[in-house]
Amino acid sequence: MKANDILNKIKNIVGEKVELSENKIEMAEVTLENGTVLVAESFEAGNSIFIKTEDEQIALPVGEYELEGGKILAVVEDGLIDSIKEAAEDVAEDSKDAETELEDEEKEEMNYVTKEEFTSAVEEIKAMIDDKLGNKEEMKEEVKVEEKEELSAVAPEPVKHNPEAKVDSKINFKISENRIKTTKDRVFDKIFNNN
Repeated sequence: MKANDILNKIKNIVGEKVELSENKIEMAEVTLENGTVLVAESFEAGNSIFIKTEDEQIALPVGEYELEGGKILAVVEDGLIDSIKEAAEDVAEDSKDAETELEDEEKEEMNYVTKEEFTSAVEEIKAMIDDKLGNKEEMKEEVKVEEKEELSAVAPEPVKHNPEAKVDSKINFKISENRIKTTKDRVFDKIFNNN
């Protein structure tokens, strides 16, 4: 039941016979190419637009929609018409964009390197690499000489081995000492000398 019907029934019961005037706004309808029905007060930029359903009206999401008449409806904000234009205008704009892209590609194609420029650039790079490698070899030789001088200046003390020194190699590694020992635990005890 609608709210007005409920109010009318209540007023009939109470004794008042007053009809509520329904202020309905006439909504214009238009159909999309896929058959979806859209409604708005008028199809102009800035007006609200909705998808017509049985229960309620849903705001039209952002995007471009093709109408049955070949027009393009643009929605930039949910439920608000941005513009309605002819499909031919859109095609003309797309063709202009395509032409400018082709011109840009042609300009890029004209910027190829010639064979002479390429070979001269390769030779320059090779010369730079040879320069760097030559400097590295000289640096390596200098470092080797310096290392030899430093190493020969400091005499290391001889290392002496003492076989009599006792090293404690017993590891006391015990976890959960109070639990019942399994075969695995006894094997580990033997391995680690944890008797």
